[in-house]
Amino acid sequence: MKAAIATGIRKIHCEDVPTPKPKQGMLIVDVELAAVCGSDLHVVYSEYWPSEGSPLVPGWPGHEGLGRVSDAGGSDFSVGELVLMLPAVASAGTFAEYTIIDPNQVLRLPDTKPHSELLMAQQLGTVIFACKRLPPLKGKTVVVIGQGTAGLFHDFVICGLGAERIIAIEPMPARRALSKRMGADTTIDVTGAPATEAVYDLTDGKGADVVVDAVGSVETLNQALDIAGKDGRIAAFGLPTSRARVQFHWSTFLEKSQTMHAVHGGQLVPGLPDFRAAIDLIVNDKIDVSPLPTHTLPITRIKEAFDLAESRKNNAVKVLVSCNN
Repeated sequence: MKAAIATGIRKIHCEDVPTPKPKQGMLIVDVELAAVCGSDLHVVYSEYWPSEGSPLVPGWPGHEGLGRVSDAGGSDFSVGELVLMLPAVASAGTFAEYTIIDPNQVLRLPDTKPHSELLMAQQLGTVIFACKRLPPLKGKTVVVIGQGTAGLFHDFVICGLGAERIIAIEPMPARRALSKRMGADTTIDVTGAPATEAVYDLTDGKGADVVVDAVGSVETLNQALDIAGKDGRIAAFGLPTSRARVQFHWSTFLEKSQTMHAVHGGQLVPGLPDFRAAIDLIVNDKIDVSPLPTHTLPITRIKEAFDLAESRKNNAVKVLVSCNN
């Protein structure tokens, strides 16, 4: 089968590898579509490279995938069923024509929507899971840094949680337009210090009550501390770009009596309730995700897919990979 293999930082290509063999109790899924997540970029295109070295396991770190069951492994799934794959990071491998996965990390999908839209339930589910850790938002001002799909889904979920005002920081016009559709009240078209100043202008010098870092960089992490006001809450959602220790604005954090948390592991919750909720939102037209999957490239062009997701050229939002052409 064809699979993506990362061999070093900024090095990923497609090659032929052995197809997974059937295993009792495990599914083999014929992967139709996978998506390039920001965390995939941080693993392959930055310093967040696994300590085990290279090359990585074929198909890894792909973890957003949709396809049809080709071997049910004795489970209660049926061959041909359309499923959403939600693998734990350690066992991810959706950048491949076929992948093997625990049936507890798979959900059935109704074949009633474009598959590119159904695939968006993976990241939407992670955001639903993450937002459960936020404090009560009624009457609060929330800033979301970054308007990729993670940031856009935060806009949507936070809006539903009753935030008084959502401010989205994003330099790309197309993404800012989407943020308004997803629930943001105000958008800021600059980044860094000018964006921080803009937030303080919009909040009469108080800063935000809650800040979500949907990017995952040293700069945006510290910017979140600067943007949050006294007793502010920071949600570190984005995967770091490095495993090394980083500079942290400790004095800001201390002097403002802020609280910070990170969230990880929604795929490990028994029954996958947050992803079921995401599927329901998409299937029943409670959220319009149709503008988000903007580009699809074959797995043989996996490097181009990563490059496009990183550069965000041509108004790219979510870049998909077609694994079976």
